[in-house]
Amino acid sequence: MFQFVFNNPVKVLFGPGQLQNLHKEKLPGRKALIATSNGTSTKRYGYLDALEKELDLAGVSYTVFDEVRPNPTDVNVMDGARMMKDNGCDFIIALGGGSVMDCSKCIALMAANSGDIWDYSLSGKGGKKTPANNALPIVCITTSAGTASEVDLASVISNDATKEKTGIFFPSMMPTLSVVDSNLMMSVPPKFTAWQGMDAFFHASETVVNIKHHPMAEMFALKTIELVAKYLPRAVRDGSDREAREMMAYANTFAGYYMMCTSAHTMEHTMGSLHDSLVHGAGLIMIAHSYYGFFAERKAAEENMIKMAKAMGVDNASSGMDFIAALDRLIADVGCADLRMSDAGITKDELKLYPAKVHEVLGGDITADPIPLSDADYLAIFEGAYR
Repeated sequence: MFQFVFNNPVKVLFGPGQLQNLHKEKLPGRKALIATSNGTSTKRYGYLDALEKELDLAGVSYTVFDEVRPNPTDVNVMDGARMMKDNGCDFIIALGGGSVMDCSKCIALMAANSGDIWDYSLSGKGGKKTPANNALPIVCITTSAGTASEVDLASVISNDATKEKTGIFFPSMMPTLSVVDSNLMMSVPPKFTAWQGMDAFFHASETVVNIKHHPMAEMFALKTIELVAKYLPRAVRDGSDREAREMMAYANTFAGYYMMCTSAHTMEHTMGSLHDSLVHGAGLIMIAHSYYGFFAERKAAEENMIKMAKAMGVDNASSGMDFIAALDRLIADVGCADLRMSDAGITKDELKLYPAKVHEVLGGDITADPIPLSDADYLAIFEGAYR
């Protein structure tokens, strides 16, 4: 007997060229705050211009907030919320990858509520409050294939002062409308394509090994794993491969429809909370062999790992170790076999601090691993991953 709730009210415009249809939609306000990263890609490749053209056609005015950093912070959020209020914006449009979309959700929340975003964080040093008001409406236009933030209510925000990186999510932070247009992903460099694509993979693989998973979640997750294994190496090798880009966009969004992350995501957030330059997908890759290998060696989630191996093309898979071998091959095929924790500035000595922090940050469900993990187990996985 399975019990679950599936509710995804996000309207998604999916496919190449869908950004050009945005003006035909009924947008949720009259003045938008367009949130983008503090980088240059959305401007350099014409994505911001294309969005502004759509808003002009729709008769919607806008202000641009282009200060979102790769691992968005509480300061980013509050600066954006202040700009939103000062300019009379009644909804937000996120134009960018997961960082921009996550930050935008929290900006929309704080534009409608008092205090600081960390007042609403469930982290160890967060205020754990419930917001009095719903977030203002959110539109997401993703330029990456990895986080699926365009179809969920979650955001991940860092706090440099408390050294925390945590999930913040409330029902009103679900986007009302999202655009998944693979034309906007053609310019993503190979290494970011790999890191983002593997993030989507791990959303799915964590879902499959999650002890609370069910057939609905497994349906989305196994298809995601199949698509990433087939198309991510192609997208990394040739960024102009339109079919590979479109199928990775599909895999990304598909994974987001039922994402059940485990402690692997929490462990990576622990690393990222102390090293803000660490890209989330890269951090997940660094610990992947050690994390999944820990369970495979103990024959935990054996049946589910066999399912994942078969989804990756290993037709004769018969053990969890077949999945580990397939995972290692995929990581190598996308050029990430040489990723090292030490290259991100992580020292072996600091690993001793990580198990305690796993309980302070909020990433995945640390009660949902195939077998319960102790602090000694967390440390063993981190140490096993360290290079």
